[in-house]
Amino acid sequence: MKKLTLFFSVFSFIFSITVCGQQAPEAGEPFKVGMAGYTFVHFDLDKTLETLEKLNVHYLCIKDFHLPLNSTEQQIAEFHAKLKAKGITGYAVGPIYMKTEKEVDNAFAYAKRVGVKLIVGVPTYELLPYVDKKVKEYDFHYAIHLHGPDIKLFPDAENVWESVKDLDPRIGMCLDIGHDTRNGKDPVADLKKYHSRVFDMHIKDVTGNNKAGHGIEIGRGIIDFPAFVKMMREVNYTGVCSLEYEKDMNDPFWGIAESIGYLRGVIRATR
Repeated sequence: MKKLTLFFSVFSFIFSITVCGQQAPEAGEPFKVGMAGYTFVHFDLDKTLETLEKLNVHYLCIKDFHLPLNSTEQQIAEFHAKLKAKGITGYAVGPIYMKTEKEVDNAFAYAKRVGVKLIVGVPTYELLPYVDKKVKEYDFHYAIHLHGPDIKLFPDAENVWESVKDLDPRIGMCLDIGHDTRNGKDPVADLKKYHSRVFDMHIKDVTGNNKAGHGIEIGRGIIDFPAFVKMMREVNYTGVCSLEYEKDMNDPFWGIAESIGYLRGVIRATR
C-alpha cells in the first residue's frame, strides 16, 4: 500500500510539473536538486542548459568539457552569462582528476577563476596532504568523488572518511549514492554517519549492490529513496543533490526526466 501511495504521489507530481509548471517541491527544503555535468558528456552546453531549463533545475556542477581548465576570463564570463540567461547557477567544478601537485594547483586556480568555492576532486591518496594545504590557502571545500568497485581510489564513503577525518574539515566527499551502493554499502546509513563531511551528492539508482549493478532510472533500482530523502532532512543536508544519469549517455533525456520527476515526487510524498 505504501508503494502504491508513493507511486500515485510521484505520478501526480510528474503530471503537474509537466502540465502546470508548478514550483518544484524542493523549494522549501534545506537541500537543492541539481545536475552533474558529466551526465551531458556527449552534449554541448546549449543542449545541457536547455534540458535543465525544461526540468526547472537551477544548479549545475561544471565539467571541464563545457568549461575547460584553461578557459580565459572572457570565456568564463560568457559561460556564466549563458547560465544566467537560463536561471542556472554553476555551484561547483568537477569531478577533476589530480595525479600531481601541479594538477592540484591548476584545479584550485581554475575554481577561483570560475568563481566557485567547491571542488569535486579525485586526487591520489598521496596528494591528500597537499590538498589539505591548498584548502587552507584558498578557503575552499573539497569533495572527493567516490567510485564504487570500478577503481581502487576512494571506493565508498567509509574509505573517504577514513582518508580525510584527520585533515582540514573542509575536505570531505561527494557522496555518489549509486557507487556507494555498488560497493556493498548503505547510502542512507553512510549519510547519517558521515554527514559532517558530505559537501555534495551524486544521485542515481542502481540495479544491484555489487560491481555488476548498473545505473538505471531513479525508482527502478534498489536504493530506498524515501529513506534517503528523510535522512537528508534528519542530518540537515544543505548542499546540492545532483542527478548523474549514466544508463544511456547517448540518449539520456527521457531517463533524466523520469529520474528528476521521481526524486521530486518522493520529496513531496515524504513530507
